[in-house]
Amino acid sequence: MFDISHTESKAPADTTLWARITTHASRLISDSLLALLARLAIASVFFLSGRTKVTGLLTIKDSTYSLFEQEYKLPLVSPELAAHLAAYAEHLFPVLLVLGLFTRSAALALLGMTLVIEIFVYPDAWPTHLTWAALQLFLIGRGAGALSLDRVFGIK
Repeated sequence: MFDISHTESKAPADTTLWARITTHASRLISDSLLALLARLAIASVFFLSGRTKVTGLLTIKDSTYSLFEQEYKLPLVSPELAAHLAAYAEHLFPVLLVLGLFTRSAALALLGMTLVIEIFVYPDAWPTHLTWAALQLFLIGRGAGALSLDRVFGIK
């Protein structure tokens, strides 16, 4: 007769160790932590870009108008209007993301900006824009997480 008790295989020690490591990592790296990091990462990209367009609090630089007239050349929007919209959006939406307030809407607005930049301004920068879009899509899909004003106010 065949004794199956001796044929049971045990997982190798390294697989068990790997399983423990990944389980521990899953507990430490929650969706809320990922959401916080995504919010801070994408907010910093856009906020720092916005700061290059203004002096003081929100005074549009002459060079910003020139940039939108000569380099960006967006269709359907005047360079003056585009300069103002971009500068204000790059300040407002990142602040909302840092606070975790209206996160899904702020991320969606920045995703729209990302698509405009990719399509009309810098189409060859798709690897960078894809990275931004991944962070924005995570926030749109999952929300701000526990460490946010959205959670405090019950905003989905």
